[in-house]
Amino acid sequence: MKRYCFYEMEEKYLDDVLQIYMYYVLNTTATFHSRQLTKDEMREIVFFSSEKYKTFVICDADTVWGYVLLTQHKKREAYDATAEVTIYLNKDIIGKGIGSRAIQHVENYAKRHEFHVLVATICGQNEKSIRLFEKNGYFKCAHYKEVGQKFGQMLDIVAYQKIIS
Repeated sequence: MKRYCFYEMEEKYLDDVLQIYMYYVLNTTATFHSRQLTKDEMREIVFFSSEKYKTFVICDADTVWGYVLLTQHKKREAYDATAEVTIYLNKDIIGKGIGSRAIQHVENYAKRHEFHVLVATICGQNEKSIRLFEKNGYFKCAHYKEVGQKFGQMLDIVAYQKIIS
């Protein structure tokens, strides 16, 4: 089994991260973006003004295989102990346990930084992502019907959460 490491997002990873994300944008309903993003737009997604929130890239010796983000859930102070988790993996390593390792990594970071709840917002069609979060102890806490549209179809989103402290 390959050894995968997690590194804090740096500019040098931006092209690889954008390429991974664009697969999902152009081919799936995993994200509700529906057009090619620029590097500047991707930079806004993966870099944060607050040190509290992070993106970690998932690498082996010479390849970026994915990334996991811990982002602000809502802007009001009452939500400061809640964050959102998002994972995007190269399609060739899905189902190999890397998603669970990414969740564990970001949960450990979140615990060290005094987060209490983590939330994942997932397209209702994305059964693999739903199973991944359920397998890692997240439970469904919301279901929004037909709130997005992509590829000519109306899409639901579901929210999963886990209390980590």
